Amino acid sequence: MKNTLNLKLFGVLALAGVGLILAGCKSAPELTAAQAQAMIQAKYDATPAVGYNVVVDDQGMGEGVVAKYWVGMKRYPNGFWADFKLTPEGAKLVKLPGGGDVIQWRPEKPKDPVYSITLTTIAPHPLKAHDVTNIQDEILPDTSNAKGASYTESVTLDGIPDALAGIAHNPGNKLSAKKHADFVLDGDAWKLKSIN
Repeated sequence: MKNTLNLKLFGVLALAGVGLILAGCKSAPELTAAQAQAMIQAKYDATPAVGYNVVVDDQGMGEGVVAKYWVGMKRYPNGFWADFKLTPEGAKLVKLPGGGDVIQWRPEKPKDPVYSITLTTIAPHPLKAHDVTNIQDEILPDTSNAKGASYTESVTLDGIPDALAGIAHNPGNKLSAKKHADFVLDGDAWKLKSIN
């Protein structure tokens, strides 16, 4: 009888202890897609924007000539190598990775489908975050409350001429990418920890 009474008393105390622990624990606030997107975008807005690398293939070279961003200077005897010079208009829009103003076009064959060069826009192009999905709990070092979310990161091409935007949409260019963001609970609010 004494053992049964002790066991019942122990059970009541254990339940009361668990209840007190649960009552003292606050549940983490919800992290919505809109909140996550706002934090990611704030990070992008605080980071200085840079020029966008535009991959220019054979089609893009022709489009750049038509748009008068560069002009042919020299054609080589093989018929498909050439040198192009940036026009004043082109020099306001893009720069060559090695500097200078002459594009040395050196494909392996005419209309080479894999040959390209990379130019960088002079104007900076900020990043935009959108389509935040898959918000879920995560385990991160040094924190007990963490969440992760997937989203799409896109380059904005606002303010550049249509012809250059068209070249930037040609194959080889990547204007958006899937990314992952980690968030940690700081007091009673979520904050962005990292972007991968």
